[in-house]
Amino acid sequence: MPHFTLQIANNGPVLVAVLNVTQSRASALAAAGQPVPPMQRLSALVDTEASCTCVDPEIIQTLGLTPTGSTTILTPSTGATGHTTDQYDASLQIYHTTEESPLSIPVIAIVASVLRVQGIDALIGRDVLKYCLLSYNGQSGFFTLAF
Repeated sequence: MPHFTLQIANNGPVLVAVLNVTQSRASALAAAGQPVPPMQRLSALVDTEASCTCVDPEIIQTLGLTPTGSTTILTPSTGATGHTTDQYDASLQIYHTTEESPLSIPVIAIVASVLRVQGIDALIGRDVLKYCLLSYNGQSGFFTLAF
């Protein structure tokens, strides 16, 4: 099973991910003679409390993503009432080494959340973690993600 082990950063278990437009969106852009935006490298915090993957709006804007739906999310600041937000379809990859295949999710519904003020670009939520085995060893200061 592919896996990697990384040191836990000051702000938690952070990994590198890549976000891109979906293959169908890339094909549609190419067919229309429009440029396909370059993939975006993300500093992403693994967040077992996040039900879905969240990405900073600047990244979403850079990729030129348009809403494909909406969902209600609960955060500590919204309380029990929740907050309705747009969803965007994107493609996500998490690499463990450059020589081996990444964890690849060809289409994932992401939501926008201002995160760069926290020093990260994204939260990796349980929608991605359901494909993984996560081990968090706080005493040693390392986490392992296997998929």
